[in-house]
Amino acid sequence: MTRIDRYILRQLVGGLLAVTIGLAALVWLTQSLRFIELVLDRGLSLGVFIQLTGLMLPGFFAVILPITTFVVVLFVYVRMNSDRELVVMRAAGLSQLRLARPGIMLAMMAVGVGYLLNLWLVPLSHTAFRIWQFEIRNQMAAILVQEGVFSSVGGDLTVYARLRDRDGTLRGILVHDARERGAPVTILAEQGRITVGPNGPRVTLQNGVRQQMERVPNPAPGAQPMRLSVLSFNENSIDLARATRQEEARFRDSRERSIPELLNPDPAEALRPRDVARFVGEAHQRMSAPLTALSFALVGLSVALTGQFRRHGGGLRLATGIGLVVGLLAVGLTIGNLATRDNSFVWLIWAHATVPGVVALWWMLGAPGLPRPRALPMPPQAQAAD
Repeated sequence: MTRIDRYILRQLVGGLLAVTIGLAALVWLTQSLRFIELVLDRGLSLGVFIQLTGLMLPGFFAVILPITTFVVVLFVYVRMNSDRELVVMRAAGLSQLRLARPGIMLAMMAVGVGYLLNLWLVPLSHTAFRIWQFEIRNQMAAILVQEGVFSSVGGDLTVYARLRDRDGTLRGILVHDARERGAPVTILAEQGRITVGPNGPRVTLQNGVRQQMERVPNPAPGAQPMRLSVLSFNENSIDLARATRQEEARFRDSRERSIPELLNPDPAEALRPRDVARFVGEAHQRMSAPLTALSFALVGLSVALTGQFRRHGGGLRLATGIGLVVGLLAVGLTIGNLATRDNSFVWLIWAHATVPGVVALWWMLGAPGLPRPRALPMPPQAQAAD
């Protein structure tokens, strides 16, 4: 590596780190607002909130790394061109490919990091995130029930307690259980206590009334098909461990699975054909996505290094490069959605990840093989005048 390569690469690496970390922090801040209620309303600590939302960062880095690689390559080379640094380097005999070598090296490093993220770290962190989220929703219901707050557990179960004593006893309890479809239950109790057993937390209620809407078997003509059933009890218990009574196990989504699991899912899961197609599309997107960092970088290099030098031409080059990559991103989203619905279009995912880079490299090298207009011969009168 020459001194010029190190000079350009140092600027590229510093810019990539700054832009990627800054953009990931911004995305993390906007996405983490969805979980701020866990701290404000549900009583979770700030440390748990930071650890939970921090597990989303590898996914953010995997998505934005190709984009930030392109942005840094384009802006650094356009700035060097505007400062006439590239003009001096060309005058010293450096070719287009030699000037582009630091940018290609940076893109290859981004490709390696992208594969590390997509094939290992993102599935690992997303699995930990889903497990933690599942535990908070189902196994941590005891700390989610707050005094004077209607606490939703899983979306189909609501618990309210007027007071909560120091020993954890709840007083003035209202429970609305809609987990059994078509037969909601409302329970009022004087007091209760939440205990954690092998199957998750349970609330034991004392001195209360249980009200449930039941369907009347063989109702008389004109009679109401539903009736209210009221039951007074001295003690009753409700399981808070599951959001629905049919939810025995947590389904692992596509981002939690490894590439072999996506391409060859376990037949015992009895997945629907639509889910199998979605898994195959996700596998190919995960394997091809890091290559877009190289393709986007080559697009940026072809825009910044080709064309005639203009004293104030940096803005046009930036607009051209950004427009091309925005179009490629839009096409990539369309192809990804199409390929997850119909796996016969999977080849388009790989074409989108590689073809723009090949075309950009061909253009940067002078478009060899492209027919060029020939200069017209001078007329005889002009030659005689000369």
